[in-house]
Amino acid sequence: MAQNEEDPLGILTGPYALSSMTPPDLSSCSKEDVLEYFENTYSLNESIFTILKSEDAFYKSPDRLRLPLIFYFGHTASVYINKLILSNLITERVNFQLETILETGVDEMNWDDTEHYRMGGSYKWPALSEVVEFRRQVRAVIRNVIKNADFDLPITMDSPLWALFMGFDHERIHLETSSVLIRQLPLEMVRVPVNWRRGPTENGKAGLNEMVSVCTTDVQMGKPLDFPSYGWDNEYPEINISVPAFAASKYLITNAEFLEFVNDAGYQNESLWTTEGWQWRTFREAVHPTFWVCTNGCKSGCGGLLSSYSHCRVDVSQRDNNLSEEVQTYRLRTVCELVVMPWTWPVEVNHHEARAYCRWKGKAVRLLTEGEHNAIRDLQLRRKDTSCDPVFRKELHQRSNLNLAFCTSTPVNHYPANTKGFHDVFGNVWEWMEDHFNGFPGMKTTFLYDDFSTECFDGKHNIILGGSWISTGDEASRFARYSFRRHFFQHAGFRIAQSKDISSRVPVRLVHRSQDVKYEFPFQAADILKSTNIQFEDDQPGNILNELQSQYLPGVDRIYYLKLQEMIQQLIKQYNTPALRALDLNCACGCMTFQLCQFFREVVGTDFCASFVNTCQVLQEYGRRKSKSTSLGNGDADELLTTVTGSNNNEEFQVEVSSDIDRRRALFKQLSWVPNELCDFDLVLVQSLHRVNNMKAWLARLWEVSKPGGLVLITSTQGLGRKQLQPLIGNRMRCLQTEQLKASYGEQEKTVTVTVWTRAAS
Repeated sequence: MAQNEEDPLGILTGPYALSSMTPPDLSSCSKEDVLEYFENTYSLNESIFTILKSEDAFYKSPDRLRLPLIFYFGHTASVYINKLILSNLITERVNFQLETILETGVDEMNWDDTEHYRMGGSYKWPALSEVVEFRRQVRAVIRNVIKNADFDLPITMDSPLWALFMGFDHERIHLETSSVLIRQLPLEMVRVPVNWRRGPTENGKAGLNEMVSVCTTDVQMGKPLDFPSYGWDNEYPEINISVPAFAASKYLITNAEFLEFVNDAGYQNESLWTTEGWQWRTFREAVHPTFWVCTNGCKSGCGGLLSSYSHCRVDVSQRDNNLSEEVQTYRLRTVCELVVMPWTWPVEVNHHEARAYCRWKGKAVRLLTEGEHNAIRDLQLRRKDTSCDPVFRKELHQRSNLNLAFCTSTPVNHYPANTKGFHDVFGNVWEWMEDHFNGFPGMKTTFLYDDFSTECFDGKHNIILGGSWISTGDEASRFARYSFRRHFFQHAGFRIAQSKDISSRVPVRLVHRSQDVKYEFPFQAADILKSTNIQFEDDQPGNILNELQSQYLPGVDRIYYLKLQEMIQQLIKQYNTPALRALDLNCACGCMTFQLCQFFREVVGTDFCASFVNTCQVLQEYGRRKSKSTSLGNGDADELLTTVTGSNNNEEFQVEVSSDIDRRRALFKQLSWVPNELCDFDLVLVQSLHRVNNMKAWLARLWEVSKPGGLVLITSTQGLGRKQLQPLIGNRMRCLQTEQLKASYGEQEKTVTVTVWTRAAS
């Protein structure tokens, strides 16, 4: 597209758009409906990037824990192709190199993480023109998919077209991600785009933020499996819970209300903060919300070349002599403007700041729980009826600041209260919940995106609900459940709540993990739950000791691993397989990874458990390892040195890697999925399928991971042979043979089924 006022950098591959459509009803939509919705989705995301003034801004790091914006501009197009390949809606890739580079971003896990290597300038990002052309090609591919696909209605999560709608909503999620990052860029790097609709800054005085009472009630959470709109895995299935009587503020907490906390030295009072929250506040040197702008040069969270930048700069040109000094103490940074502080807009803070404010308001004051947020809603759920979902209602923009009604927040009293007396239950800004993010009982992942939610079921992510002004599609749905780390910035605020009976248990759902997760909840919690991600249960010291014992010590298991090694050697000879590169998926403590180093030049071992990967890396560096059974995998580096010792029926044992093995040939990675970077292997060994959430997610890409003529070995303790595995692997692989080996698990001896596969002829 030629450069113009709407698109001065020439980045659009379709029409400019800053208005969002209603999602399709999957029980009745036509191809034309879906094509129009796709075009709107793709254009919305690209149009957000027209806020950037120069090409250089794409390569800056607005947040030291995230990637430059060039990644996010291309990322959504890459995900479309990756998911359409998995669903067999397409058979050929567009640009595998870009699809790999742009496949996944930084999974920042700590507020004080060092900058990712790709952020510091050492990584060579593709040129903007190359990414624009990639997006243009992907757009054409998706248009063709929609035009040529069989539209069997209703479209469900079992339909191949589910991957298409996954791409739509993934892209709409990134409207929020990218807009928050752009909001963190220096003001001089952005511009106000065409048709940008700033919300009203004042709607009179909001008035007293009264507490509205809600009686004890039963609520239904979760999404019916047959509801005719796209949903993410964590939204299903339905559950019912009882919510004790409580009261909550009728408005979201405003900037004016939060100013009282700031002026009362709330950011300097350690007693108001959790331990984790105070560590974050001290590290960031925070003295006010991150999007508030003063003139004191406050520390910024930008990364790379922007690490010394501060939004809070003295700039006389920004002052308005017609305004009082008190009003000008703070201004607000929106996505692309610096505006006079709109005191009746909801404050936008992270979870730590919201919790500190609650404690400042009183010891019994807290955030809402997920159950309580469902209780303050007033739309009754009706199965298969989209009218019960706000995002589908024609009067949406008369009741909620959702779906880009405006391009900023609005006063908390701009929209009417719902029938229960609460404003902005949906829209304006997301609301932080007290609950940890976790799946509902019975939740199942999809092989298309097995780790979309599950990696966040760790006790370190809190739920956000309700959506924001830029929430569209599923994000604007009543069923939307999202989460972020507690230090994360989003278009998110909060309202306060209080139990009617302060001695009763709060209906909060917390995730219990291992000793590495400590969460301070100052009330009695109703539910302390295990993570619904079964993989987290493997990431425990006792499991590591068991794996070390079975993989490295003499016994039936050790004999099994040696027989498996012999089988691989025989297969290499039998099928004339080059011994160059091998992959060990779900390698646990790395026994077979090291064994494969004896006859492969390069061996990659992956596991989803951090402690297993840590164990492998220490064994690789030292050949052996030392640790106590209570700290293995969680100890300090000084503890993890020369030998591995543990308790085996009160007898100590140690393990080591044979000195005959060249450990330098091994490379260990923690991966919770099979990414594009895993490709072109002569041999792939897939182990421990009983430990994964979704077997198909680990098998569907094997045809692409292995080289033509390469071998894939799948081991199973569940008796899975060709008949059971073929539907999961797909028709691009064919089974060559099946073998049986003996192994023991504890005191029980089991038979391991080993199937051998290769890529089928085209």
